[in-house]
Amino acid sequence: MRVALVHDWLTGMRGGEKVFEVLCGIFPEADVFTLVHIPGKVSPAIERHPIKTSFIQKLPLAFSRYRHYLPLMPLAAERFDLSGYDMVVSSSHCVAKGVRVPEGVPHVCYCHTPMRYLWDQYEEYFGAGRASAPVRAAMRLLRPRLQRWDVDTARGVSRFIANSRNVAGRIRRHYGREAEVIHPPVDTQRFRTSDRDDGYYLVVSALVPYKRVDVAVEAFTLSGKPLKIVGSGPEERSLRAAAGRNIEFLGWADDEKLADAYAGCRALIFPGEEDFGIVPLEAMASGKPVLALGKGGALETVRPLTEGELSPTGLFFDELSAATLNNTVDFFESARRRFHADAIRRHAETFDVELFRQKIQNYLMTAANEAGGPRR
Repeated sequence: MRVALVHDWLTGMRGGEKVFEVLCGIFPEADVFTLVHIPGKVSPAIERHPIKTSFIQKLPLAFSRYRHYLPLMPLAAERFDLSGYDMVVSSSHCVAKGVRVPEGVPHVCYCHTPMRYLWDQYEEYFGAGRASAPVRAAMRLLRPRLQRWDVDTARGVSRFIANSRNVAGRIRRHYGREAEVIHPPVDTQRFRTSDRDDGYYLVVSALVPYKRVDVAVEAFTLSGKPLKIVGSGPEERSLRAAAGRNIEFLGWADDEKLADAYAGCRALIFPGEEDFGIVPLEAMASGKPVLALGKGGALETVRPLTEGELSPTGLFFDELSAATLNNTVDFFESARRRFHADAIRRHAETFDVELFRQKIQNYLMTAANEAGGPRR
């Protein structure tokens, strides 16, 4: 079967790219379509495929400011030529699911979320204090049109897979479609159970608005407890300006440095409402507890400390504020003996990449066979 794989952009290895990496392994002969590709920024498993980019690739500052071309992204996605393929698999959190697929060709979308910029987290990106007045004015005009496009193109998807029950609910709410839930993978073999405690807390995140790293920075600046932040992004300058001397920014980290950062931390801080969130599972694969906002995908991965829970993997805080986060950290300090690295690791292994590969491959084979393609 000739398969086309579509992903929004290939500019770094975050959670969505780790899902896409598995898809590339399932279809080693597939062509890859993406809006923007920065060579060398994604894994060899993705790079070895023929990668076809959109016209946005050639626009000014496309590698650093590609998100600013959001109004052009629907057009760019629609202009990909997918004729001649027997199946299309998209990995989408923005516009990838909006590609035009020839009639009769099955299109399976692994949906990380409906476009967060337009729906649930619009204010996090374009609210007062998050964007300039001209940008906010432009988005007020563009948002309804982009939302209509997002809903209309959902009809061109044969089947939706959601990365969590949380996202399946959004797909139902915004698109009126049902979705199979297959949780994203964590490569547990990259991490080792660690009893080390170097005294610091850890954030691992792209430094973008909806991750709410600003709340962690504010909380730890107030408490004075050591915090290390792994990641980079457009919010980095403002976060550094707000951070106390007890907060260390490590920038982007390769696999070895990331594993070491997890191994040495006391616990992971996870302040954003995520669609799913692979980072907490990476921390848990290292035997580390997770202190997470009690919303979104974390509810499906973190097993909280409760009266009857014998193998907790973390704690939830219910309010996104520096004071609430600090109270949770203080409670965790008093309850640390209740958390056991080996039990936390075993929980993470239930989300291992090999289990994901089996589930997604079986699902895609079923979709292809039911479509009755000529070379199934």
